[in-house]
Formats: sequence, C-alpha cells, structure tokens
Amino acid sequence: MRSWCRNHPIAFMAGYLVFYLAFFFLLEKTVQVPDLVLHCALDDLIPFCKYAIIPYYLWFAWIPGTLFYLLWRASRWEFWRLCLPLFLGMTLALLFCAVVPNGVYLRPAHVPGTDLFARAVRELYHTDTPTNVFPSIHVLNAVTLDLAWQRHLRRSSLTVRRIGGAASHLLMAAIVASTLLLKQHSVMDAMAGILLALLLNRMSDWLTAWWYAPQNDRLRKMLERV
Repeated sequence: MRSWCRNHPIAFMAGYLVFYLAFFFLLEKTVQVPDLVLHCALDDLIPFCKYAIIPYYLWFAWIPGTLFYLLWRASRWEFWRLCLPLFLGMTLALLFCAVVPNGVYLRPAHVPGTDLFARAVRELYHTDTPTNVFPSIHVLNAVTLDLAWQRHLRRSSLTVRRIGGAASHLLMAAIVASTLLLKQHSVMDAMAGILLALLLNRMSDWLTAWWYAPQNDRLRKMLERV
C-alpha cells in the first residue's frame, strides 16, 4: 500500500478527496441539531463582513495549488511532508464531529444586497450548514499550508523568501479571519484549528526525524518492503 501511494500520488489525493467529501456530506446530512454549540464573548465583538467571502473561497484553490506545486516542483519528501498533517488533520476533525456533533448559531438572519459578494455568502449558507465546525478545517488547513510554504521557501533567495513568506502569511491570516467575519465559525473553532495544525506539524517533524535517523535504517528497510 505504501509503495502504491508513493508511485501514484495523484490517485492517492483523488481517493482521499472522495473519502473526505463522502464523510463530510454524510455528517452534513445526519447532524441537524448539534449536541455542542460553540460560542464565546469574542464572537459577539467580531462584525459580519460579506467581502470576507473572497479569502474564504481562495482556500479551495490554495490546497490543490500547493499540493500540485510541491508534487511537480519540489522534492517528493516535501509533498508527503504536507500530506501527512493535512489529511490526518482533516480526518481527525471529521471524526471528532462524528463523535461530538457540534455547531454555531452566529450567522445573521439575513444577508442583504444583490451584489456578487452577498449572493456568494447566501449560496455558502445554503450549501454549508453551521454544523461540524470544531475544529475549523478551514483554519487547520490554512495554517498547515502556510507552514509548508515557509519550509519550502527556506532554500530560496532572500527576496523570494521574504515576499513569498509574507504572501503566504497574509493569505493564511485572511482565510482565518474570513471564517470569523462570515460567522461560519466561532473563535473557539479557529483556535482549535490552529492548535491542531501546530500539534500535527510538530508530530510530523518528530516522525520525519525518526524516519531519517541513521539508527532506524534496518527497521525502515523492513517497512519499505511491506
């Protein structure tokens, strides 16, 4: 199985996408009334902003864009180093939502306006229920992608590292903020997503260090033959 994944990374990503979407929409259909409602005082201080729909939707392009870029332009290690916390984090988030159905009641009763942004927000509200929000997968993935870009840019020139790193930080921050400004998530969801991303990133660092340690050569070779 490991050998197949290594030789068919695109098929692996497509297979995980099917699994994720099936799991996600199953939860969306089954969880109507959440057992856990997320809310804190900070949520009431954050205004609604329909223009936040722009970075919110950029998230959907940033994930495959980063994965395919690393697959084609970076080392294969960098690609799998991103896949590990990204896909594991999404799976853990869905599993938690399955065990503890959760949601938010933060959305405005009505989104006025006929402009593109207002219509896009209403369409988002129509297709995505305010359930299965903790931890925020939007935030989890945004932080994980940003960490991957910072790792990748370390070997670039100082100018590219500064500009690219700042752009990645900015997009990550905009996506995190968009989840709150659109009232899709509570601050609690966002914080949980950030913490999970950092935890999985550290875990991936430990796993990578162990995998490439010289003393593990014999065990590694045994596993690679499985």
